This record gives sequence, structure tokens and C-alpha cells, in this order.
Amino acid sequence: MRAVCQVCMHQCSLEEGQRGLCGARENVCGAVVCANYGQVTSLALDPVEKKPLRMFRPGKLILSVGSYGCNLRCPFCQNHEISMERDVETLFVPPENLAGKARECERVGSTGVAFTYNEPLVGWEYVRDTARLVKEYGMDNVLVTNGTASIEVLEELLPFMDAMNIDLKGFTQEYYRKLGGDLETVKAFIARAVRDCHVELTTLIVPGENDRTEEMMEEAKWIASLGREIPLHVTRFFPRYRMTDREATDVGRVYELAETAERYLDHVFVGNC
Repeated sequence: MRAVCQVCMHQCSLEEGQRGLCGARENVCGAVVCANYGQVTSLALDPVEKKPLRMFRPGKLILSVGSYGCNLRCPFCQNHEISMERDVETLFVPPENLAGKARECERVGSTGVAFTYNEPLVGWEYVRDTARLVKEYGMDNVLVTNGTASIEVLEELLPFMDAMNIDLKGFTQEYYRKLGGDLETVKAFIARAVRDCHVELTTLIVPGENDRTEEMMEEAKWIASLGREIPLHVTRFFPRYRMTDREATDVGRVYELAETAERYLDHVFVGNC
């Protein structure tokens, strides 16, 4: 029986046993399920600032966890080994085990769990189930996401989320199409998230793609319409994955675009420089 996945705008129509574009959701007996549930590829204790979050729990550590799969196809992905591949080595970690591990890490200054590395929302059920237990321990949950998911999925997670870093890849529909995404979907996700969660945004500046002053100006104006206090990270691109045909972003250009954003936003940070 064919089934349609409702997690993101791709609306993958799947035959029995078939997986969606993300590689992490599968039609099982006519229902689309989270095939990567609890399948952990990466686990590390990171500084919160590395997520990046600059205005949430500064100086704290956080237990960062990733699985596999992603619903975008960014040619510069720095975690493509787990986000783009399906045949990856995993370890099954039930929600209660991960929450328990987070509680153990509290002794060394960890504030909770960050769902990151791949795209967490393609396996949102695991995020929800784990985050609920983490909250019961009185700890924090952080989501690092591309924001390419339905509002219905976001509503499932918001009650348990304390902070998010959302990638705003650029500010044109044309650029998002190149990445296999949709700008309006991400804008709607951000607009809803900022109402009930601490949100910081990140834009990776890729030479020749999203590095126009006018585009940054429009992006910053839109963010400011939601709140001038929303932090924006303007970060430098380095050649990665399938985008090794250009140089790293000029440092001066990154700072110029950050200065453009500062005309409209109170908190603009430069990264990877």
C-alpha cells in the first residue's frame, strides 16, 4: 500500500518498503515510520557555542547526538558521511539510555542534549521521545536543524525544546531550489519557533551563491520583523563534499555582510573566520 510522508514539503509517496528522499523514513505496512529511530551515528560532548549558540547557556557543555539522513541536498554538507548515506554504522540507543547519559554528563557541566549532526527532524519521533525524558530530568534540549519540516512536526517538539539553531541557507527561492528545499517552508518554521523558543539563525555565505549585499539586507529585515533581538550567525564557507570548485569565502566579505545585517539586528556573530 502506498503512503505519503507528511514530515516536509517533499511529500514523498512511498511504496511498501521504500524510503523517502531523506533516507530515514520508510513505508512499513502502509504507514510511514522513522526508520532511523534510536540509530545513533555520532555522540560527543560539545561546548554549547559550537552548535552554534552564543546567547543560550554560555560556557556550558551539551551532549550532542546524531543519526543519519537529511531532506536537503546541500553540495557543501560537512556531515555528508551520515546525512547523505544510508549504509552507515549505527548503535541503537533507546531514548531512556540517551537521557540517562545526559544526566550523567551533568556532573561535568553539561546542560542537556543537542540533536544535531544530521537533520534531526527526519527522525523527529526519537527527538520527541528523548527530549521528553530529558525535560523530566530538568535539563535542556537543543535542536540544530535546517527548518525544512511541517509546522505539525514543530508543534510536536516545541513543548520540550529550550533552544534551536536553524539554518537559513539564503534568502531566495532560487537558491533553496538548488539545495532541494523551499524558502517559504523554512520562514514559516522560524516564525513559529521564535514565539515559544530561544532561536538563533545561521547563514553560511557561499561565494557566488548567496553573498549579495541586497540578499543579506532582505534577510536581516525579515528576521528583524520577527524580532531585532534574534541572533544571526554569518559564517564562512570552506570547500566541502561536492563543492570543491571554489575558494573559501573571503573573510572581508563575511564581515561586510555581517555589518549589513547589523543595521537591522542587535546580535550578529561571525563564524569560521
